[in-house]
Amino acid sequence: MTAAGTFIPAFSQSQEQAGAGIPARGLAVYEEKGGFKPYEFSRHAVGDNDILIEILYAGICHSDLHHVFGDWGKEEYPMVPGHEIAGRVVQVGRNVKKFKVGDMAGVGCMVNSCGTCAECADGKEQYCRDVVLTYHDHDQFHGGEVTQGGYSDKIVVTEKFAARIPDGAQLEKVAPLLCAGITTYSPLHYAGVGKGDKVGVAGFGGLGHMAVQYAVALGAEVTVFDITEDKRADAGKMGAVHYVNVNNPEELKGLDGTLDFILSTIPASYDPAMYLKMLKRDGQLGIVGLPAFANMPRLSVSSLVFQGNRKVFGSQIGGMKETQEMLDYSVKNNIYPQVEVIRAEGKAVDEAYGNVADGKVRFRYVIDMKTLK
Repeated sequence: MTAAGTFIPAFSQSQEQAGAGIPARGLAVYEEKGGFKPYEFSRHAVGDNDILIEILYAGICHSDLHHVFGDWGKEEYPMVPGHEIAGRVVQVGRNVKKFKVGDMAGVGCMVNSCGTCAECADGKEQYCRDVVLTYHDHDQFHGGEVTQGGYSDKIVVTEKFAARIPDGAQLEKVAPLLCAGITTYSPLHYAGVGKGDKVGVAGFGGLGHMAVQYAVALGAEVTVFDITEDKRADAGKMGAVHYVNVNNPEELKGLDGTLDFILSTIPASYDPAMYLKMLKRDGQLGIVGLPAFANMPRLSVSSLVFQGNRKVFGSQIGGMKETQEMLDYSVKNNIYPQVEVIRAEGKAVDEAYGNVADGKVRFRYVIDMKTLK
């Protein structure tokens, strides 16, 4: 950072300090069929504005499955997934002001951006055309290297794209906040959700259960929509007032025109028009769930016209300023994901992927990267 607070992107960091790469170990898939195995690779050298993080925990996001199995297009392998990262700072570059060695830091879905465009200037780095994703990407600011994710023992990132983890945080539960947390926190605030609003959360999984907690904390009356009875009690414990099993037509009766805002977190095929009809006039439908391309939902123009004055928008994670805000708010208000911690072993991660695909996880798996061998 300069004295004026302007972000200096990674490509200006002393020409990479001409340093050698940093050896790293992780769990990778080597083909589209999956199957996690040990993998050795290297991270770029710690530049003047970089920090080196010892990764302690890494969350498993449903989007990790989509990338591993090529659901969103052609991928490159070996691939180390993971964009929900919590760890300890073990080295800092000479210009770093935000962190010191020993601090706890989190990394989410992106690790760099241009720093100069309108989106970056507005704190919306996730929409920068040159944004660098944490994995399955090429980092133009570091020689086009292939980025690898958090199922590993360490990561190097510019301080701009690391969030400070507050003291006293439940570290094993923090990692999913860097994706599931910000992905749901951001659209709720963008939509202006507040006290007394009637809010629907469609899909009650890793994203949905975070959305419920945030909406309840904002004072909303929350209705959860899902396809199973298994999570009805969990929704009530998190503060939802209503739970609707969409496979039961009787439970859908009388809902049209009743909700101010609906957040769809559904990662599979569904009918968005059904939820659009549930909105009041001037209501909003926010979409954050992104299914496989082969199962992508469709919303017809006629649905938009005949349900006029209802608004539909998409949302992609959040910028770094908002991510830090979310993290501070979550820890302060004891809002965390429900997690199951597993060992950093190929078999354990493979089993977790199977359960996520089958909807059998409550609600987020987190890998204990300290157990990596």
